[in-house]
Amino acid sequence: MKEIQKRVRRTVGAVIIGDEITRGRREDSHFAQLIKILAVRGMNLDWAMYIGDDRQRLVDTFRRTLASDDIVFSFGGIGNTPDDHTRQAAAAAAGVDLFLHPEAEYEIRARFKEMNRELTSESLGMGMFPIGSDIVPNPFNRIAGFSLGEHYFVPGFPQMAWPMVEWVLDTRYGHLFHANPSADSAILVWHGIESMLIPLMQAVEKDFPGLTTFSLPFLGSEAMRPHVELGVRGTPEQIPLAMDCLRQGVVALGYVFNEKEQAS
Repeated sequence: MKEIQKRVRRTVGAVIIGDEITRGRREDSHFAQLIKILAVRGMNLDWAMYIGDDRQRLVDTFRRTLASDDIVFSFGGIGNTPDDHTRQAAAAAAGVDLFLHPEAEYEIRARFKEMNRELTSESLGMGMFPIGSDIVPNPFNRIAGFSLGEHYFVPGFPQMAWPMVEWVLDTRYGHLFHANPSADSAILVWHGIESMLIPLMQAVEKDFPGLTTFSLPFLGSEAMRPHVELGVRGTPEQIPLAMDCLRQGVVALGYVFNEKEQAS
C-alpha cells in the first residue's frame, strides 16, 4: 500500500506572474483558491512562487520546473501586450518556437465572430503557443490557455483561470483524486516552549513512519494567552494514536493543553 501511495503522489506547484502582484497594485487570489480547488479533489499544493514581468527570470524558472515531474499551474502573462512574457518564456525554456495553434486560432476567430468585431493580427497573437502545446479551453471568452508537458498556463483573471484549472484537473488527473488520504489534528499547549517539544515531536515521527508533526507558536494577545499549536499530519488511521502519544508527552513535560477545537 505504501508503494502504491508513493507512486500516485504527485507534486503540484504554482507560478503566479505579474508586476501588479509583486508590486502590490493588485492582491493575489490564485494561491488561496488553488489550495481550495485541489483540496476538494483530495490533492495538495506543494509549492508556489511569485514572479514579476521579467522574461529571463521566467525562462530560468520554467526551464527548471519543466525538467521536473511536477504538475505546475502558471497564472498570468499569456496575453499579447508588451508586458506579457509567459508564452515566450515557456517556449524559450523548452527550446522551441512559438506557432499559431490551430485550435486556439479557431476559438479566437469564433469569439470575434460572436462579438461581431474585426479580428486583428494582435488578437490572433494570443493563440501563439510553444510548439508541442495543447490548448486549455477557456469557458469565459474562448481565448484559450495552453499546456506544455504537465505545465498549464492560464490567464491572470480569476473568472477565467479557476474554471480552466478545474478542467485540467478533472480531465487529466482524476486518477490522483483522494489517492493519498491525509488528515491533521492539533492541540494548544499553553505557554509551551518549542525547543522543549522537539524531542517529543521527533519521537512521534519515529514511532509513526510517514507521519509529520508540526508546531505553530503564538506569542499571545488580549484574546488568547501564549501557546504552541502542536499537531500531527498523515494518513487518517494514524492520527488518533499519534495524537494520544503527543498528549501524553505534553502532560509528562508538565504542560496543560486544550484540544484546538475547544480553545477560546
